[in-house]
Amino acid sequence: MQIAKVRGTVVSTQKDPSLRGVKLLLLQLVDEDGKLLPEYEVAADNVGAGVEEWVLFSRNGAARQVLGNEQRPLDAAVVAIIDTIYVEDRLLYSKKDQI
Repeated sequence: MQIAKVRGTVVSTQKDPSLRGVKLLLLQLVDEDGKLLPEYEVAADNVGAGVEEWVLFSRNGAARQVLGNEQRPLDAAVVAIIDTIYVEDRLLYSKKDQI
């Protein structure tokens, strides 16, 4: 799994039929210091994440192991919304501080 910040949504009216009803999010990856990286990923949203939230997402085969995604052509899936991250006893991120 990797950490990312939700930057927006991706809308596509023409897509594989298995993706109908799947919310797609544009994620920006976050490094171990909490800094945004210049790398982006489009991921299926399985947890109802919103813009500006920090999330955990899985890639490749792990993304297709999420219930309901087994037959979808996905490379990434959001699997959790992050509440807090601690690194070496220091708070790196807290969702409540972002509100």
